[in-house]
Amino acid sequence: MKLYLVSLGAGLLVGIVYSLINVRSPAPPVVALLGLLGILVGEQILPVARHLMNGDGLARAVGLADCKDHVLGQLPGRRDAADAPASGDTTTPKS
Repeated sequence: MKLYLVSLGAGLLVGIVYSLINVRSPAPPVVALLGLLGILVGEQILPVARHLMNGDGLARAVGLADCKDHVLGQLPGRRDAADAPASGDTTTPKS
């Protein structure tokens, strides 16, 4: 969650600077977001294609290329659940 808040804070800071120097953002927000989505998806095309050419099915190719974690990033709550010790485990989670 901290990463999301830092990202939002950085965006707000850039917006304030743009406002102070009287400059409009370089792209409308929807256009910018679609461009970022295109970049993230485009980065996954070659790894998925390699797995498809090796004979894996589409679902398996996407899983092997680890697309979900790369495109979506570490979602809030997932890290906490992954770091939590299993029931009966007495070791402390890694920080």
